Amino acid sequence: MPFKIRPATEQDLPSILAIYNPEVLHGFATWNDQPFSLESFQNKLQEFQKNDWPFWVIEDQDSFKIAGYADYAPFRHFSGYCYTAEHSLYIAPEYARLGLGKRLLQHLIKHAGQHGKHVLVAGIDHGNAASIALHQQFGFTQTGYMPQVGQKLGQWRDLVLMQLILD
Repeated sequence: MPFKIRPATEQDLPSILAIYNPEVLHGFATWNDQPFSLESFQNKLQEFQKNDWPFWVIEDQDSFKIAGYADYAPFRHFSGYCYTAEHSLYIAPEYARLGLGKRLLQHLIKHAGQHGKHVLVAGIDHGNAASIALHQQFGFTQTGYMPQVGQKLGQWRDLVLMQLILD
């Protein structure tokens, strides 16, 4: 299956919602507990485009289905953090374990380095061993562990903070 990474468009948003909202309702990849509306993702895409922050999809070129998406934005909104970004990366379950997460993460890292970022940060649920391992493959190191800082599906969740220094 050939796949293409390209900027997300408004036409991709229903597919992005179909990837993200099941995680909201049943998973731990995000600690949001209410499904997002199409309008909320339209607003997100517009904000990313307005601020020139990357928001990409990876598309199956055989079926033209969106297999996953990734983005990064400022880590925190204080000027001293302007060279640090936090990223998100989601793959549709039917496309898991095909190396698409690797491709998207590699794309994020390359883009961040070319656009003056110094550090990429990942905030990962402690139970997401696959994501932790993926980040370790790219040189991310665990720089923090925050026990019970979030709650999801009636459980207290621990946050693993990982970072990659780009230069």
